[in-house]
Amino acid sequence: MKKFNFPLNTVLNYKDQVLDNLKNEHAQIVDKVVRQEKKVEDLSDRRRDACARLQAEIGQGITVNMMKEYGTYITFMQQKILTEQGVLQKLQRREEQKREEVVEARKEVVSIEKLKEKKLLQYNKEVLRSEELFIEEFVSNTTSVHGSR
Repeated sequence: MKKFNFPLNTVLNYKDQVLDNLKNEHAQIVDKVVRQEKKVEDLSDRRRDACARLQAEIGQGITVNMMKEYGTYITFMQQKILTEQGVLQKLQRREEQKREEVVEARKEVVSIEKLKEKKLLQYNKEVLRSEELFIEEFVSNTTSVHGSR
């Protein structure tokens, strides 16, 4: 009997490649999200440190100009934090969309793989049936040849 041939193998290979590409893209976006979260966290730490230094210096006595400088720096840091949080939110949305694309691509691959398994099982049953028929014929022919002597 002929070898098992799944006609959608090319499609399956293509879908696997698409899935691999999407996984790579997703991993890159996740990496960007992690780096952006770290950036926001670092900026928040710097702002918090500036606030703590301001409080400490107020307790020791500070000039008005120094207070203004701290205030300007803290305001600047807050604006920078908000900007970077906006970038982070965009990256998180991109990551979520890419994750959904990966899930959909995975579903497509799995459905084709299940179809392939089903067709292979059907093929194996036909091969087994064919072999059983061949054996029955062989035994029948052998018995009729030996029985007629």
